Amino acid sequence: MANMCPNKVPMPVQDAKVRNGNFKEVALGYTEEMAMEEATRCLNCKNRPCVSGCPVNVQIPEFIEKVAAGDFEGAFEKIKENNALPAICGRVCPQENQCEKQCVRGIKGESVGIGRLERFVADWHMQNGKNQPFKAEPNGHRIAVVGSGPSSLSCAGSLAKKGYDVTILEAFHVAGGVLMYGIPEFRLPKAIVQKEIDALREMGVTIETNMVVGKIFSVDELLQDRYEAVFVGTGAGLPSFMKIEGENLNGVYSANEFLTRINLMKAYRFPEVDTPVVIGNSVAVVGGGNVAMDAARCAKRLGAENVYIVYRRSEEEMPARNEEIEHAAEEGIIFKLLTNPQRILGDEQGFVTGMECVEMELGEADASGRRRPVAKEGSEFVLDVETVVIAIGQTPNPLIKQTTPDLETQKWGGIVADENGKTSKEGVFAGGDAVTGAATVILAMGAGKKAAAAIDEYIQNK
Repeated sequence: MANMCPNKVPMPVQDAKVRNGNFKEVALGYTEEMAMEEATRCLNCKNRPCVSGCPVNVQIPEFIEKVAAGDFEGAFEKIKENNALPAICGRVCPQENQCEKQCVRGIKGESVGIGRLERFVADWHMQNGKNQPFKAEPNGHRIAVVGSGPSSLSCAGSLAKKGYDVTILEAFHVAGGVLMYGIPEFRLPKAIVQKEIDALREMGVTIETNMVVGKIFSVDELLQDRYEAVFVGTGAGLPSFMKIEGENLNGVYSANEFLTRINLMKAYRFPEVDTPVVIGNSVAVVGGGNVAMDAARCAKRLGAENVYIVYRRSEEEMPARNEEIEHAAEEGIIFKLLTNPQRILGDEQGFVTGMECVEMELGEADASGRRRPVAKEGSEFVLDVETVVIAIGQTPNPLIKQTTPDLETQKWGGIVADENGKTSKEGVFAGGDAVTGAATVILAMGAGKKAAAAIDEYIQNK
């Protein structure tokens, strides 16, 4: 009999007043008993709508059935058939807009906690499972993967399973891309990311760091030298700014720099680690997405007394996950909604002293379907802050575009690729944020997986 409780088994979390002072993981994960109880809420539907909502097509009812029976290792093996990074996806995927959105249980209550169960299974395996990495028989073909974020890791893992000799070329000194530099430790512990990367190495994938493709090698040189195909998964690491007065004052960060210094360079451990981030007493984070929430919550943990989210629309239009917004509010983040920055103010030494803002109201819907914010006359005010973090979006780094002239790109910088990752240049495939612009980890992984299948077909036909 299915468990017909309308609500998910609650996820244990750190108390908000404790966690906003540390970088330990917020969500603590299910126990075995909790996981088995939640798994019994699955109806094991015949048409399996949840699977269609998963970008990598994890066989969700099958792995949940194994969890309900206490076969946690079997559940892990079932997930790994389609998902190369389950411990990561279980933590950062927006399941509420994907697999869980399609769950039948969500019609008259809460959907099954698919993401929570995926995380539990992956964590259980890391602690209890026997690591027996699959290493395929080499097929004699070499593939280069540029970047080491989620799309690249997914592509590399899929190709390695087929026997390809895969080399990942990463520009930073640590592999993992946005998983390492963009997502805070309290949402995604770096030790978990490292374990997933180590598993790829055990499958035979070579990872070379400090390799800036476009500087050390061009894509053309990779194809001419050692590799039969190249996958470009360089993400979207070029920050966007508002182009308002004062953005080059001391104390203004892009969210990309702010989070990279904190996450990858371990600024939260200063002075033990020599990477300071000076934030002052009050911080304004401009934006309403997950990156903005991450930056605000990091600033609070670094000791800022007042941390503001400044967003020009209402909470209803915020693109951030509901869970992120709720956690931020619980931790004391102050939301300045329907508020738009006009200019950043500074002193004679060039340091931020405040941000001039204007109140907004919502007008007609724009091209995105969201109501367009319009400034209220005479509503200007100054927000007293010492630090401003701009988190309004990112675009792909132009280096690959500039050094690969026959690679077709969009006007905004994204690489033009079909649904299988094939680009305008023979032998070159691309996926993830480098193609779509900033999106989710699981969508990037899905793109990497599709591109791996297309690369395999290309090599076989060639």
